[in-house]
Amino acid sequence: MTIPVNQLSDPTVRDFVTALNANDEQALFAVLTPGATMSDDGSDRDVREWLDREVFTSRGHMDVESEADEGLALVADYRNDTWGSMRTKWVFTVDGGKISRFETGQA
Repeated sequence: MTIPVNQLSDPTVRDFVTALNANDEQALFAVLTPGATMSDDGSDRDVREWLDREVFTSRGHMDVESEADEGLALVADYRNDTWGSMRTKWVFTVDGGKISRFETGQA
């Protein structure tokens, strides 16, 4: 069972998932702080390069299964044209209404 994106608890995380699923690069970067950081399976990555490779050019999409920590932690079925579908976890740090860091990896 998935949680509809418009029902996610944290409005900033909701904006991130909405933009990601729409493949809307401008909207996704608008929800990130200028110096936002991220990690994938515990390794820090360049945010812009990672999003370009894992989301925009490969049509990434999240179906959220559950949320915790007031909506700042998600478990989602993530799929893209490169890797197919996998169960992933996402943890967000929100600072002043924008995401300053997100961490993702296999759940």
